Amino acid sequence: MSLNVRTYSPDDADAWDDFCGDSLQATLLHTRRFLSYHGDRFADRSLIIEEDGKWVGLFPAALSPGESTCVVSHPGITYGGILHQGGLRGERMINAFTEICRCYRVQGCVRLIYKAVPTFYHQALAQDDLYALFRLGALRTRCDLSSAIDLQHRFPVSERRRRSLKKAIKSGIEIVEGNQYLSALWGVLTYNLANKHGVKPVHTLEEIMMLSERFPANIRCVCGRLNEHVVAGVVVFVTPTAHHAQYIASSDEGYEISALDAILEHCIDAAVQRKMRWFDFGISNENQGMVLNEGLYKFKCEFGGGGAVHEFYELDLLVGD
Repeated sequence: MSLNVRTYSPDDADAWDDFCGDSLQATLLHTRRFLSYHGDRFADRSLIIEEDGKWVGLFPAALSPGESTCVVSHPGITYGGILHQGGLRGERMINAFTEICRCYRVQGCVRLIYKAVPTFYHQALAQDDLYALFRLGALRTRCDLSSAIDLQHRFPVSERRRRSLKKAIKSGIEIVEGNQYLSALWGVLTYNLANKHGVKPVHTLEEIMMLSERFPANIRCVCGRLNEHVVAGVVVFVTPTAHHAQYIASSDEGYEISALDAILEHCIDAAVQRKMRWFDFGISNENQGMVLNEGLYKFKCEFGGGGAVHEFYELDLLVGD
């Protein structure tokens, strides 16, 4: 029995999401319900890996914007990767990659950018894809550093964070949760990003509200209020293994009372209560991973986290053609 790949069709959407639900690596980002919010922003090139007509893997992908001969898994999400339910291991994974490369060569692509799923999102060990990339001659072209707490083996919280938490509690900060606070939080977030970095949030308010409606159990907005006014907050993406802080923002007033310390401890405790293995703060990098914001990274690690990487690989599709 041999593997073959075929292109994804919109008619496959429901079956795709069902497959993601039993995958070892998939999160809400891989589902068509999430990917579809992009609309026509990307030229989709997703593939389905089959064996005798049975689905054994998925490959979410699209063309790189402005580069029609480069395919990325996936340009619209933080990580992409090959998704499977345990059936693509060892040589079978290498065979799957070989068929994927052959398919994209036929489509006229010359490069593949692979954004691996970080291991803390894996429900079981599943790094056969990285071995296959090595065997096929891929090069690691980027590496971002995230801070994640292993909730079963949390490092000690720093004394500075302990003091800040006491300060926040003493201030009378009120922790509230609900997507009705997204609008207020987006005001804080947008102001901060514009003034500190000259950029906008990856998602507009309309997009994050739409996504929160599509994924009410997976997207949580947790805010801190002072005198009924939102001064800081976090948007958490819930996956099968981890709670990920997708957005973290505070106003000047929030910083004065260390509001984020109370909010983040609340979020970490919620992850523990839900029996998650990880709480991920996200990356602290700029310039394609070449610059580390040491102050930001230290702040995140002081909550008891350690380093975890997001790896990016590039594969020349013409090699071995």
